[in-house]
Amino acid sequence: MTPTRPARPLIALALLATLTLAAQARTAPAHAPVLAALPGQIQPGQIQPVAPGTRAAPDLPTLTLTPTLPYVHTVNVLGNGFVTVAHAILTLNAAQHPQARALAETAVQRVFAARPDLTEVDVSVYDAGTYGGFGGPLPLLTASVPRARLNDFQTWAAGRGAYERTWVNPGPAGTTARPADRVRETTPTLTTDPAAPLTAQNRARLRDTTAQVAGGEHGGLLYRARRGTTDLAALTFDDAPHPLFEPLLLDLLRRSGAHATFFVIGRNAQAYPYFVRDMAAQGHEVGNHTYHHVRLPPLSPAAVQDELQSTDALLRDLTGRPVRYFRPPGGEYTPATLQAARDAGLTTVFWTDDPGDFQNPGDTVLERRYRAHLHAGGIVLLHDNAPQMLDVLRDFLRYARQEGVALTTVGGLPK
Repeated sequence: MTPTRPARPLIALALLATLTLAAQARTAPAHAPVLAALPGQIQPGQIQPVAPGTRAAPDLPTLTLTPTLPYVHTVNVLGNGFVTVAHAILTLNAAQHPQARALAETAVQRVFAARPDLTEVDVSVYDAGTYGGFGGPLPLLTASVPRARLNDFQTWAAGRGAYERTWVNPGPAGTTARPADRVRETTPTLTTDPAAPLTAQNRARLRDTTAQVAGGEHGGLLYRARRGTTDLAALTFDDAPHPLFEPLLLDLLRRSGAHATFFVIGRNAQAYPYFVRDMAAQGHEVGNHTYHHVRLPPLSPAAVQDELQSTDALLRDLTGRPVRYFRPPGGEYTPATLQAARDAGLTTVFWTDDPGDFQNPGDTVLERRYRAHLHAGGIVLLHDNAPQMLDVLRDFLRYARQEGVALTTVGGLPK
């Protein structure tokens, strides 16, 4: 009998994995840095990015009400080429808290009156004494008010009915509060414990390399679709939902027929639950991006479990569906992080194509990058609250169609 010979592609894969493993062993950091948000600094999610080494995000257009409302902090206005949306931020002193609904209703009416072209006004009402931006303490209440639903919102604000596109803060969340980290994604990073046996470290790195090279899911890791995928790529957005960008982003995806996976920050989902429900209702996939948007390698196993499980429970309640996918902030993980995700029934998802919208390189640079890197079987990383993402997304969706690449969810990829 002729002995069976291994296929050449498998030999090449093993050789490449070995070489990559050796390189990782030389260069892997001993530990992941903790980049805590600085006091008074804009937190992740308000106007991305805040990570070091990036260009400043362009200022968002603002609307000034005349005459002014003293409790209206800012009104941002943004469009996607089809519809225009405003987000009003209100800051109330303690004496105004009981009137929060009525004051929000007045502000929404005034914003609509000032801009007749608006399709929707979203409002976030904060306590003035503790307001710390989008990543600071949660709002007192939020609402999403499409122009066609203004009467329903006014009825709710007057206490005479229900309105499902609102959220009223019930008090502290059940998860331990943690400050959000400043994050700059470069490449996914595996950090192993230098005190662990060398065999365990090598096994973890080999699993990571195999997932990158072979494609498909390996040991709970997914970097790209299974090799041989010809016409599909996954479109993913981190840090969702954001009250100014989400309706614009969902509108563009609806018009293009593309579907995406949104990696959702739990605290954002808590404050803006109606946008998470919109994602699911429109056929998108909702994934876990931790509750507080924190780097996981420095945390204890119990803290990592808390971040994942609290977000999973919230997203299941909002969508009625199990959560299948998880992406660690910054792309940083350890073998313990991966195990915690597996224990929660989650596959850890990274990416192949990152045009760097988080770094605000400019529209021309972003367009050049995604045209160079988009390919079948890949996973595209974008951020739902990066202004330049919204600038180029319409062209990106058109370009993908021209190239014959259908953009789908992570769950839609062959694995």
